[in-house]
Amino acid sequence: MANETAAPPTERRKVAWIGPGVRVEGKLISSEDLVIDGRVDGSIEVSDHHLSIGPDGAVTADLTARRITISGSVKGNVKARERVDLHATGSVTGDISAPRFVMAEGAAVAGKVDAGAARKAETGAAARATP
Repeated sequence: MANETAAPPTERRKVAWIGPGVRVEGKLISSEDLVIDGRVDGSIEVSDHHLSIGPDGAVTADLTARRITISGSVKGNVKARERVDLHATGSVTGDISAPRFVMAEGAAVAGKVDAGAARKAETGAAARATP
């Protein structure tokens, strides 16, 4: 029985994490939810998942994801397919584009915000269809 090996533990984590002591340079692509509490310089693509920049996260990159939550610092353009949440401790220097955008009191944006585009397109189409 001493030679028996235990089965490896099953991976239960559903979120990838870049901790406060980690710095990444270059293109970062994730096929699962991603939390960044460290520093990233480059670009970040999280395709069909949630990207979260923690309060200590410092990102100089263009961000693309389904949902994006920002509690730290982002320098770059932010593009979400569903929603961007900018918390009170968050800041963005760059353009934000998403169908839904929520900004808490105390948060900062230096750039253009394009939110509700799908709703605007639907309203415009309805107005053109009305005689």
